Formats: sequence, C-alpha cells, structure tokens
Amino acid sequence: MDPTSTTLKQRILSLFFSKPRHRLNLKEIHKALESEGQRNTGVLLAIKELTKEGTLVRLKKDHYALPRGQNIVVGKVQGHPDGFGFLIPEESGVEDVYLNRREMRRVMHGDRIVVRIQKKKRGAHEAHIVQILECGQSRLIGTYQSLYGRKAIVPMEPRMGLPLQLKGEIPALGEGDVIAAEIVRYGTSLSRPEATLIEVLGDPDHPEVQAKAVIFRYGLPTVFSPESQRQVNSCPSAIGPAGLASRMDLRWLPTVTIDGEQARDFDDSVSVQRKKDHYLLYISIADVAHYVAPGTPLDQEAYERGTSVYFPDRAIPMLPEVLSNGICSLNPDVDRLTKTALLEFNSKGEVVNAEFFSSIIHSRKRLTYTQVARILVEKDPQESESCKDLLDQLHLMEELASILLETRRERGNLDFDLPEAEIVLDLQGTPENIIRSERNIAHRIIEEFMIAANEAVARHLTQRGIPILYRIHEEPKRDTLEAVAPFLLTLEYHLPLGRGETSPKDIQKILESCQGKPEGRVLNRILLRSMKKACYAPKNSGHFGLASTCYTHFTSPIRRYPDLLVHRALEQAIAGTILKPKEKDDLTHELVETGRHTSERERIATNAEREMVDLKKAQFMMDKIDQEFAGWIVDLVPFGFFVELDTFFVEGLVPMKSLLDDSYNYYEKEHIIKGRRHGRTFRIGDVVQIRLKRIHAFRGELEYELLRNK
Repeated sequence: MDPTSTTLKQRILSLFFSKPRHRLNLKEIHKALESEGQRNTGVLLAIKELTKEGTLVRLKKDHYALPRGQNIVVGKVQGHPDGFGFLIPEESGVEDVYLNRREMRRVMHGDRIVVRIQKKKRGAHEAHIVQILECGQSRLIGTYQSLYGRKAIVPMEPRMGLPLQLKGEIPALGEGDVIAAEIVRYGTSLSRPEATLIEVLGDPDHPEVQAKAVIFRYGLPTVFSPESQRQVNSCPSAIGPAGLASRMDLRWLPTVTIDGEQARDFDDSVSVQRKKDHYLLYISIADVAHYVAPGTPLDQEAYERGTSVYFPDRAIPMLPEVLSNGICSLNPDVDRLTKTALLEFNSKGEVVNAEFFSSIIHSRKRLTYTQVARILVEKDPQESESCKDLLDQLHLMEELASILLETRRERGNLDFDLPEAEIVLDLQGTPENIIRSERNIAHRIIEEFMIAANEAVARHLTQRGIPILYRIHEEPKRDTLEAVAPFLLTLEYHLPLGRGETSPKDIQKILESCQGKPEGRVLNRILLRSMKKACYAPKNSGHFGLASTCYTHFTSPIRRYPDLLVHRALEQAIAGTILKPKEKDDLTHELVETGRHTSERERIATNAEREMVDLKKAQFMMDKIDQEFAGWIVDLVPFGFFVELDTFFVEGLVPMKSLLDDSYNYYEKEHIIKGRRHGRTFRIGDVVQIRLKRIHAFRGELEYELLRNK
C-alpha cells in the first residue's frame, strides 16, 4: 500500500476518533483535514478503502461514521436453512445479531456486512443491513429444479437460503441434476437472486459427481497454467555438475523416508548416528527452492494454492506432479537435492549444536509407518529381514525419538489422542471400510524429528534477524476455558483457572490423567475444541500446543508454501546474506499478507478434506440404511447430538425434533440436552443404540434415529 495513502487514512480515522459519535460528509472531512483542491481524489479513495474495510460506515445522504458510535455492527452472515440468519460480529464480546427473513433476502451465507441495530417498541431490537462489505459467495453448487415455470438452482449448502433463478441459455437438464453456477445478482425484498450456469456435473447419486461438487465448491484448481507447465518442463530431471557445487555430499549416509502407505510425494528423509553419548540427527528436506524461483509462474501458482489437498482417492498438489512426485520427491535409489539440518543432541534430548547446509542425498529405502511398527514393536521376522541393513538405524531412531518425546512432555507439549478416519478403498476407488487410523512408534519418530528440525530452523533464522513466517498457536481464551471447566469438574478433572495464565502443562496433566479411561476420548475432544487454530504470521508469539517459544514450518516444501519461503530464508542464512533494515521491514510487511493468505488456504484445504471424507463415509453407509448400531455421543448442538458408531468410524446426527418422548432444550454451558418434563438427559460420552434412518450423500450427512440409551 502507498505510504501516503496509509498516512491519509490514519488522519481521517483520527478525525473520527476525536468525535466517535459524529457523522461527517465528504465536504466536512475535506474542511477538517484542510485538504481542499488537489487532495480531493486522495481523500475520496482513502474513505472508500476505509468503508470497504468496515472501519467506517456509509450512512444516508453520503455521511460517514465509526460503526461503534452509530449502533452499527460489522460481521459475517451465518444463514439458517429456514430462511433467517445471524450476524457473527467481528468485535469480541458483542452478541450475535438476529437477521429476519426479509433482511436475509438481500445477503447470503458468508457475506461480510454492516448492520444498524434499531430499538423498536417494547424493548425489541431490529437489525437492518447498511452495507455489504465483501461477498462470501461468488460461485455455488446445487441441483437444477424447475420452480413455477422458471429454471433455478437449489444450493447444496442449505444455509444459502432461497433458490437462485438461472439466467441465460440453459441446456436440457433433468430435475435434480448437479450444476455449478455463478451469482450475478443478489436478491431484494421483492426479487430472487440470479445466477448463470457454469457447468453441468450430472447425477447427484454418482460418486464422481459428488467428489467434483466438493472440489468446485471450495474453488480448488485442478489444472496448472500453461506457463507453469512450460517452466516445469524446463527443469532438469538429472542432477548435473552445477547442482553439486557448494553442496555437502551425504550419499554415503543410510538415509530413509518413512511415510504413510498412500504417500507419493516424499519431502523428508532421516538418518541418525551415535557420537559417544550424543546423537547426530540428519534431517534432509527436498530442496524445492532450487527448482521454484520467486516470482516465476510456478511460484505464483504455488502461492495461490498455498497447500496440497489430500483426498482419500486423489490429491490436488501445490506443485505439478513432475516436481511433487518426481524431481523433488525423495524417492529411493536416486540422487536428490536437499536442505539438511544436522542436529546434535545430548543424552537429555537437548540440542548442543546445529548446522544447516545444502546437500545431496541418496535414499536407501522408502519405508511405511506400518513396516517400521512391525519391525520395532511386533518384531516381525519377515519385515526385519527385508530391512536387515537398516535395523540398527531404526532402533537408534526409536531411542532418540523416545528421549525427545520425554523432553517435550516435560515442557508441557499437548498430545491430543484423537484418531482420524482411514478410508479403505477397493480397486475401483469405492469405500469398502472406514477404520480408525492409530498412531504407532513410526509416527512418533517422524513427528519428533520434524518438530526438532522446525524449532532449530526457526531459532537459527530468528537469531540472524531474517524475517520468516512463524507457525504460531496462541493460548486459548480464558472465557473459553472457563466455559469448559465446569464440565471437566463433573468428570472429576480440575482445570486451574487462577489469576495467572493457564499453561500447556495444566492441560497436559488432564490429557495424561484420562489416557486409556472411558472418558478419555470425550475430554480430548472438548479440550481440543477449546484451543485456538494455529496459523502463519511474521510475528513470533510462540506455539502453545507444542509449548515452543520459537517454531516454524520447514519440513514440507513440496506441499506447503510457507515451508518453501522458509527454505529461501535458510538459503540466505547459508549464503551469509545480511538484510538492511528497510529490506527487513519491507519483507515483514509482505509476510503479513502471505501469512493471512496461506492460513486461509490451509483452512479451505482442511475443510475440503473433511467434507470429502464425510462424503466417502456416506457412500460407504448407503447400503446400511435401517440397520441398528451401538455408538456414543461425541457432540451436542442446539438441533440434536452427533453419535459415533462402534463398528465403523462414522458419525451421524440424531435430530432434536426426532426425540418425541419430551420437549428437549440444549444447555450450552452445562454441555447437556435435557427434557423439560421428564428430565431425561443426553451428555457427551453417553452410550446409545441408534438406527440409520437416511443419508444425504450429496452433503455427506447421516441421520440416525435414537432407539435407547445404554
């Protein structure tokens, strides 16, 4: 942003802050700033920017004011399937604002808007939309329907509200066909919103159509630009003499990769050596920065994607597969360019020396987590024989990882024990089972080594004053913990909430105390939900979950853009580059937006991955409608409760309206659903018997009918 524009905006805001309840028009602002004449355009543009940000609001007769001085609230719209909605305020401590059906016809779920709160008769309040700051939706997925002789799209997202009328040329479509459309006009109190057709996906019951709908809904790019493809095609597949210059040759080292069975892009390889009573840990990471230069088409596209997205049956990579699965991937039995962190640990797991350099490696073997667990835990003779040259290496890795894990445990690392769903697919890509994926010793080894590398790189670059994106995780809000504490007490777990801040160790003690107990998985869910989301930022505020004061992401540059940036920063440190103060300031300023963007792309990828897993679960359960299952309540919501099955790792909703024996209310603070007349209660952790009633496969939703409590 132009510094002059920034200064002008600050002057305008200072004017309003001096009289927070005043309204000013453009002429009055000009006069107050003494900026008549040549500064007219600048003032107008600055006010437009402030209005777009929501810092100022535009009122009637072209007057402007601060939101908080005019009964104004800024926030995001959260729609409801029944047509009404709520404004979720951006300012903390402000209650959600109800939006009636008339107002909701003018906006859509996800919009960022400004509303004015007006007091009506008898103390009631009414919200009126003043301005739409940012549209939350531009494209949508839905089903085709003919309504009253007009062609329309019914959004897949029920919170989007009314159907949208389709304009323009529409091919012959069947009722219920899945289509993609672009919103061209918002609705009013008298007219429906309108959209134009982009693509016809097809039958809503077809698994591939359902998958395409998820990909489209989240705006995930599935092809790379011609410019990126040309750049990739120019990358050499073999390493020439120039690639070896100034690199440490580690091809003699017994290096291995350890990943999941379905992994195809291998970012990291590890090797451990003993040095008397110390350990030397070599963590070599794919040198993606060598192939993807800043500002190139490939770099720009990687930035826009932000991260790779992994689905049960496919992946949408951040980089073309020629790089992600080939040239950069640390495949076995080939030479690869890497950045290596060489960390020396003493017997207490403390880093006593750290070196960082460009390198070349030759991975001896590609191992899976299952293989390593069979060797180290099950002592499987067949697996051990297949890796006989690496047995000492694997045992040494286990030894070091155990020390590092204990060191992190002592400082308060939070280790949530929440297994994820593993979708078992047949040869046609159809789900044939849904199981819990459990972490084993191999997962622990790689986790500990990667955390150690990320911390070491973060410390190294911080000490040298090189701006980077930190991976930060702020401490949970006190009011959130206060809301959780009473529920924990009902299970006889005490969460300290004295005058001081709650430390990671306080939460860690509860997680360790409930390990292996029936209530363990309930407490893990509740406590994890109370945590803030980790994100990327150039300001280091530490990582609460890892109890780390300095942390970044360095170990996955093939699939995460922030890691690629850290590699470039590390290259500067290795080369001895010294940045001038202005260069540091400019880079830090740039990293603010990069951190925001990559955090948002990570959130989108996580939501898309979760929705695709839910979709696969729904497809798997399609032939099990009307079957009975045992399960337990994993979550309570105002409209019912979610049940996880014992047989399969699948969740579904028991709607509140289906509980006909009483009138039930949800009590958020007590974490309970209770009947008004008979006092029957439902809590998280209760064991229940249910029947699968229906499946909304298009939305990946399962609906259960409660049979009885156990």
